[in-house]
Amino acid sequence: MIAVTLRALFCLLVAWPLLAASGQAVADDLEALVAGLGSNSFAEKARAIDAIAASGDPRAAAILEALVDGDLQTRRDDDRMVIAEAKGRTYVLRDPLSGAEIGEAGRAELRPIIINNRLRGQLRGAIGGLTLLSPDPGRRASAADAVFVTRDPELLPVLDKALARESEGWVRDRLERAAAATRLAAAEDPAARIAAARTLAHYADQDVRSLLTASSQSEQDADAREAIAAALGQVETRLALWGVLANVFQGISLGSVLLLAAVGLAITFGVMGVINMAHGEMVMLGAYTTFVIQQLVLAYAPDWLNWSVLIAIPAAFVVAGGIGILIEQSIIRFLYGRPLETLLATWGLSLILQQTVRTIFGPSNREVISPSWMSGAIEISGGLTLTYNRIWIIVFSLIVFTLLIVLMRRSGFGLRIRAVTQNRRMAGAMGIRTGRVDAMTFGLGSGIAGIAGVALSQIDNVSPNLGQGYIIDSFMVVVFGGVGNLMGTLVGAFSLGLVNKFLEPYSGAVLGKIFVLVAIILFIQKRPQGIFAPKGRAAET
Repeated sequence: MIAVTLRALFCLLVAWPLLAASGQAVADDLEALVAGLGSNSFAEKARAIDAIAASGDPRAAAILEALVDGDLQTRRDDDRMVIAEAKGRTYVLRDPLSGAEIGEAGRAELRPIIINNRLRGQLRGAIGGLTLLSPDPGRRASAADAVFVTRDPELLPVLDKALARESEGWVRDRLERAAAATRLAAAEDPAARIAAARTLAHYADQDVRSLLTASSQSEQDADAREAIAAALGQVETRLALWGVLANVFQGISLGSVLLLAAVGLAITFGVMGVINMAHGEMVMLGAYTTFVIQQLVLAYAPDWLNWSVLIAIPAAFVVAGGIGILIEQSIIRFLYGRPLETLLATWGLSLILQQTVRTIFGPSNREVISPSWMSGAIEISGGLTLTYNRIWIIVFSLIVFTLLIVLMRRSGFGLRIRAVTQNRRMAGAMGIRTGRVDAMTFGLGSGIAGIAGVALSQIDNVSPNLGQGYIIDSFMVVVFGGVGNLMGTLVGAFSLGLVNKFLEPYSGAVLGKIFVLVAIILFIQKRPQGIFAPKGRAAET
């Protein structure tokens, strides 16, 4: 036993210099290949990229990724290859082989390595081949997407190996898509191209459609060309369906925003008969309240940033509702029964509020940071993307609408509002303080507009003109749905949102709004009461 151990130790001592020399040779070879990336010849760079990818060195992927990202550069004073990471006005330099930090440099001290589109495609394919077997599912999926773009037939064995090992379903789909695209572009056997086209028919996205379109034009075999055309037809049909669903989602999203902006206007317009041109500014005040709340949270409790939006909801309701009550008490109350004067007064008030906000916050846009639970999106086949912020706004608008319905139908305050709406004189004779109901109703409508501003701050920049983009649409929703009718407002908001989104691809946003406006005018001529006819005082006027 001792003799065996001594013999093994002797062999190790003899072999150690050879192993060390071999490792040093590999390192030297990789260093020479990396130096070749700095050549002025694109052909020389292409050969160096292939050699680095074929070396099997675990550092190869990081080096090639630095090259395609523009981080691999040469130092001018000694022509040393470095990875430069921007840190403010300087660059931190790292050795591309060891990753060790070797100093700093200014932009003028570095010379970037120039690559063309052909080299970029070669790099993406090489990186894809190196990372297809990565333990990280995200890197494997990204590598599969890179191979789909380059469609390098030399990577097919690696793709097949990765497919045989893959356990994640969504990554396997990306690998199968890349393998089918590569075989469709490079396979010599028509049967292989037919099978690849049939596989690609299950992946409805724009990149697959472009590939099938190009392949159908260049395909020489009649059977393969027929199979590609059939696959292209399936992909286009599914893309059209996903496009319809995308328009539906966008229309519901726009309708939810219009619902929040218009429901408060429906209450004040229905109960008080007031055309409030400053309603959009209540939305704007709600958005600025959200901005202020977030700045305070960032300054004093940054850990609560993700919940600043929830804090802003009651704050915006109180701010906008309080200002709405003040407006009703100081201006609107003296103009009842004089609609033209009310319109002019509230329009002038909207200009005053806009200028006040410009004076306090400045004319530039303010950005509100979305919380982490509202960031990101759900990506579905066919390019359909459902963003979390819009999903939350849809849910939020329906919650607000439901609570408002409950308030109007199940509370004493809602009962008094409905009594004043149906017959103001009778409600007054029954002891209801109609003046107070008017003030509280105006405050409620303004407060809901403030809540709409909280939602809008998550999908748009906060600016003094924020409310102006929604005031006309809000009036259209109210008139179309039926003045003072909440269910009419709900139906009108989602109807206009869907119609707008389906018209925009064909007519554009501006012309689409014009078509909608003309359609509403024609509809009102036939049915002046809107979809749901108003009752009580609104019907009488």
